[in-house]
Amino acid sequence: MNPNNDELRPEYDFDISKAVRGKHYQQYKNESNVVVLEPDVAQFFHNSKTVNEALRAMLKFSEQTTFLTNQAV
Repeated sequence: MNPNNDELRPEYDFDISKAVRGKHYQQYKNESNVVVLEPDVAQFFHNSKTVNEALRAMLKFSEQTTFLTNQAV
């Protein structure tokens, strides 16, 4: 294969005139769970694992405090 050859292989030939803009947008929007953190919050989390751990801890705390406040009534 000639490294100076800028031609695409036939299997990579793509006719952009047949492309549909936003074809998968709605499906992605409905199935995606990507969340963007604000910079001031993101500085405390180095990866998704730490975000998930923090959220799980908050959920557990929320459940515990709800249980406690419901018991007082």
